[in-house]
Amino acid sequence: MEFKFTAEDEEFRRELRAFMKAELPDPWEGAGRYPEEDDWDLNVAVRQKMAEKGWLTMHWPEEYGGQAASPVKSAIFNEEIAYMRAPGRDIFGVRMLGPTLMIHGSEEQKKTHLPSVAKGEIQWCQGYSEPESGSDLASLSTRAVRDGDDLVINGAKVWTTMAHRADWIMLLTRTDPDAPKHRGISFVLVDMKTPGVSVRPIINMANGHEFNQVTFDDVRVPEENLLGERGRGYANFLRILDEGRIAIAALSVGAAQGCVDESVRYAKEREAFGRPIGANQAIAFKIARMETRAQVARAAYYDAAALMLSGKPFKKQAAIAKLVASEAAMDNARDATQIFGGYGFMNEYAVARHYRDSKILEIGEGTTEVQLMLIGRELGL
Repeated sequence: MEFKFTAEDEEFRRELRAFMKAELPDPWEGAGRYPEEDDWDLNVAVRQKMAEKGWLTMHWPEEYGGQAASPVKSAIFNEEIAYMRAPGRDIFGVRMLGPTLMIHGSEEQKKTHLPSVAKGEIQWCQGYSEPESGSDLASLSTRAVRDGDDLVINGAKVWTTMAHRADWIMLLTRTDPDAPKHRGISFVLVDMKTPGVSVRPIINMANGHEFNQVTFDDVRVPEENLLGERGRGYANFLRILDEGRIAIAALSVGAAQGCVDESVRYAKEREAFGRPIGANQAIAFKIARMETRAQVARAAYYDAAALMLSGKPFKKQAAIAKLVASEAAMDNARDATQIFGGYGFMNEYAVARHYRDSKILEIGEGTTEVQLMLIGRELGL
């Protein structure tokens, strides 16, 4: 088999990379947190320009503001965003929202929410993990209890990216406490301005990604805010998660390749003992292994994306792609930092930012251990 991009795909890649270099500088680097006011206004402006180009929701159907683009083009977007070290790459994404609404939402919910997201007018966040449940998400304790025509929500979510900037949250909550733990869970859409919703920051782990804890204290929403079939939220979440793993793999490949290219450039320019450090086999071999990891990871996520595009089962391939690619990103970031030496710890160098940001790729959308568990299950173990 041969994986090839069309001329249109390659032109999109060049356009996106040029756009990112021109429009998204790094004003928040070194701040230790996502910046306020002027820098946020810059991000909103960039996000709006992306929305105008149709990039934020390119894979959505046209009737909801998308371009009906293939998953391949969406993967290019994710890879290039990570390659350019976009610190706020997650806030541009609507990775889980779109597919969840598209597959499980009512027609009214789709028409109400999706066009405003496509236009860049509304910011969403997702609430999944809790203080006591992460990988074991079926053990979540947030409750949405029916009271007349409403649902009353109590509980808390953590690691909720950019919740303090969000207009709405897509919440995974237990709607039937008496059901088995893998059942009785539903998606609920909640306006962040609803009384009882409060947000507090969690210490920042990576510049450009500000995490929050969102608490729900007797938050009342109409039952029509249920997304999808009541009690099927966990199963629906797992279905969408497979697509999300391919997106994470694409992000990981972009980061891994960025480390390779930065290291090649530096190894040619940096001299020690009278010659470029790239002339030494210790450096050349290290970079060769980095390039190998990036190529293997790219092939893995292309394979998973091709299966998804053809409508064939892809759960195992998505888990393999996410596992291989996220480890490639982290391993390449570590090796690149070693090549750069002391400069590898300075924020002005790309590899420092890759090293800092890549670890989350081994955690989000299921940890490395979860991917291994899924692959083993698919093998019948």
